[in-house]
Amino acid sequence: MANNPSQLLPSELIDRCIGSKIWVIMKGDKELVGTLRGFDVYVNMVLEDVTEYEITAEGRRITKLDQILLNGNNIAILVPGGSPESE
Repeated sequence: MANNPSQLLPSELIDRCIGSKIWVIMKGDKELVGTLRGFDVYVNMVLEDVTEYEITAEGRRITKLDQILLNGNNIAILVPGGSPESE
């Protein structure tokens, strides 16, 4: 059962992503890609080497950040290893 990814609990999957890139799609118009350093039971996350993509009226704005703490209440989707640049 442990080898079948479909049998993982969501928190186990996120735990396996610590130390690797994760794509976070927020509620609203922001997406972030960074290295996951840690999370808690509320899915508050610490990310490092972050690229923030924000959709504005003028187009897409890209911001680089060293480290951030995300509030889990604002997270809509988590994509392990993903990136909005994978076109």
